[in-house]
Amino acid sequence: MENGFNVSSRNTKILVVDDDAAMREVLELRLREWGYEVMLAEDGKEGEKLAENGNPDIVISDVIMPHLSGMELLRVLKSGNPARPVILVTAEASIPQAVEAMIQGAKNYIEKPIDYTKLEALLENTEQEIDLHRESRKLASRLENGAGFGDFVGTSKPMREVYDLISRISASDAPVLITGESGTGKELVARTIHELSPRSKSAFIAVNAAAIPENLMESEIFGHERGAFTGATGVRAGCFELANHGTLFLDEIAEMPPALQPKLLRVLEDRRVRRVGGSQEFQTDARVLAATNMSPMEAVEKGKLREDLFYRLNVVTVALPPLRERISDIGLLAQVFLRQFNRKHNREVESCSGETLELLKSYPWPGNVRELRNVLERAVILVEGAHIEPSHLPEYVLIPTAPDLGDTIKTSGGVTAAQAEKELILSTLKATGNNKTEAARRLGLDVKTIRNKLKSYGIK
Repeated sequence: MENGFNVSSRNTKILVVDDDAAMREVLELRLREWGYEVMLAEDGKEGEKLAENGNPDIVISDVIMPHLSGMELLRVLKSGNPARPVILVTAEASIPQAVEAMIQGAKNYIEKPIDYTKLEALLENTEQEIDLHRESRKLASRLENGAGFGDFVGTSKPMREVYDLISRISASDAPVLITGESGTGKELVARTIHELSPRSKSAFIAVNAAAIPENLMESEIFGHERGAFTGATGVRAGCFELANHGTLFLDEIAEMPPALQPKLLRVLEDRRVRRVGGSQEFQTDARVLAATNMSPMEAVEKGKLREDLFYRLNVVTVALPPLRERISDIGLLAQVFLRQFNRKHNREVESCSGETLELLKSYPWPGNVRELRNVLERAVILVEGAHIEPSHLPEYVLIPTAPDLGDTIKTSGGVTAAQAEKELILSTLKATGNNKTEAARRLGLDVKTIRNKLKSYGIK
């Protein structure tokens, strides 16, 4: 006990400003019972001094006082600390005065006699907002002090290991194979390696092997001479030429046509390139980085990636963890995305509420960081206040579900793991009416992975 009251068990300090001694005493008693630390001022002038020297988290002030009224005190306090909540109390309430108080930035405007149940709820809500603001400032401070690496955000152990590996391999010219699920940031790894390397002043050329039609892939990679094929009306430089002295990033390497892979292997070994339809070879000095969202060994076993090409690319492997294995980074990532989308959409969203952050941390994120980014952009567009609440999240994030397929799926006896995977994916698609998005969500995968699997099964 301290002065007959319970010692504060909260981390919130409240300044009470009122010229009525009895009201100050009653408020002090109530606030200390609720666990708050309390400061008392008998008029607006004293309240101004205590606010400046004591730095209270919340101010509760009477409106009608000598020397400095509550409205005047409100303006003074807001000019010094706009974020500090001020609650005005009056026995002579009027609608115009209440409107003016809210315009001037009052947190709330309540009448005497005070409804202490409502006041307690109001203070608890205000305290939660203060805690969110504190957490937001902490995250902002961590970001400003480098809570990440280059354009990466995160301080979790798996990501620190990735940063360390990138730092050690960037100066080398060795090929690098980057693995990880879709949405984990494989291209960002490649760009970071390039930017930290001696090649950073030369070109970074990225090619997605899954996005280029098979009949155009060879020309895209190696270039072509005029007349090499129908439509080749001029000479075209390929990616190896464009990336000369720089870095060539081959994304989704397991989707490269098998017939083209031996030619790529030869270039990696000989460092010489011949355009399609050409007779001359020329030297290339492009460093090759490759990426796949498949298990490389699985890709080799399925014949999607040549074993010799795999070993040639796999001098160094950077394995990116999925977001569900770096949950501690979600708060920082969310803060970065909120900043980005505030600028993009001209909003002023401060942070995610505690409940929202817990939901984000409990969701498995099959689409990884890319999916988190999309969910938060949607939330910033929908929110009207300063904080993202659960109601601003998609329903599937609020209630993550396991695969809901009715009866348990039974695989054929003696099948391989790959065949069991195929049966599970096809059964899930059947259960969802061939809705790839819903099937991906139920299986904890992303849509691109579902499409790639179907393609590997020969199913359109």
